[in-house]
Amino acid sequence: MRISRFFMAVSASLMMFAACTPAPTPAEKTNEAIKAVMEEFQNVGISAAVVKDGKIVYNESFGYKNLETKEPLGNTDVMRIASISKSFTATALMQLVEKGVISLDGDVSDMIGFKVRNPHHPDVPITLRMVLSHTASIRDKEDYFTLDHLNPAVYGDCEESYFQYRPGEGYNYSNMGLNLAGSILERMSGVRFDDYVRENVIWKLGLYGGHNIDSLDASKFAWIYSKEDGEYVKSEGAYRSRADEMPTYKFGYSAPIFSPTGGVKISAHDLAVYMMMHMNYGEYNGVRVISEENAKAMQTPVWMIKDKGDDQYGLCLKEFTDFIDDPKYNVAGSYPVGHTGGAYGLNSIMIWSPADGWGIVAMTNGYTSVKGKSFLKTLTNAIYNAHIKE
Repeated sequence: MRISRFFMAVSASLMMFAACTPAPTPAEKTNEAIKAVMEEFQNVGISAAVVKDGKIVYNESFGYKNLETKEPLGNTDVMRIASISKSFTATALMQLVEKGVISLDGDVSDMIGFKVRNPHHPDVPITLRMVLSHTASIRDKEDYFTLDHLNPAVYGDCEESYFQYRPGEGYNYSNMGLNLAGSILERMSGVRFDDYVRENVIWKLGLYGGHNIDSLDASKFAWIYSKEDGEYVKSEGAYRSRADEMPTYKFGYSAPIFSPTGGVKISAHDLAVYMMMHMNYGEYNGVRVISEENAKAMQTPVWMIKDKGDDQYGLCLKEFTDFIDDPKYNVAGSYPVGHTGGAYGLNSIMIWSPADGWGIVAMTNGYTSVKGKSFLKTLTNAIYNAHIKE
């Protein structure tokens, strides 16, 4: 009897202790979730931000900014975000659309100053809408950091730079296409590409970042690492200066050296602010960057998935059709929106729910592949489950 009473007393004490122990906060759960992902994928560093109800409710960084010196990654450090940059180019172009300078359905030949035609369909104009939605039939077989491969004066009919399907009737993700779009932005705005995006999108939102390495503080760069033969190797090309190419820069043609397709460097915090502008359909904190109509156009798919490998893609933003594990976000009308990026060993994501008002930004400067698993999907779902899912 005494033993039974003893165990009852111990049990009651444990229950009281548990009742007095506060449950972990969403931020604490998210910290632990990200650390678990880092352990699995052996990341160099991860920086992440969570948005709920129009506010950044979480922003933390883990791991290293510089693997050699073991300098920790901080929230104000910037990282190249790769293809999320495409949405910056499209956002800037939408400003010119609103001013009537260009048209989404205009022939890009008239905007770039030379004939851009698929030789398999020479009578079909390629429009800016096609270029921004990756339906222009432009392929990345050749080096896409020069427009020469699309220029008949250099490469004749440029047959190797196009797929055989009719422009507008197929989907193939094209970095060359977005570098063409960046050159159009430069030529039609009269402002050098990197300066235009920085002044009219990034600075307009009060953010720090940009395409041009030489306009940024190098001490803020989080070095990026690729995995080679089991070891992390610094990717020097991720932050390559283009100063040596500026003396021969051809305005309206050389913009690809700044990589309109993938060259933005920015922190997770500031990318989250940019994301909130798109979540709010073109406006943030009283500053309108693009019209509500054009912001919605960017988020509306031009191409719906028809074949394996397709994206449900709008104008440099896409719908994530099978990404969040929560089944409520895997049905039409509830898909999250955003973009991912990957290059030089980095991976990045910007994803939000138009229906429910949450958003996640995350980026890593180096990770190790795990067979059968997507790093970005694993990380995003870990953050979603820890900080957003009810």
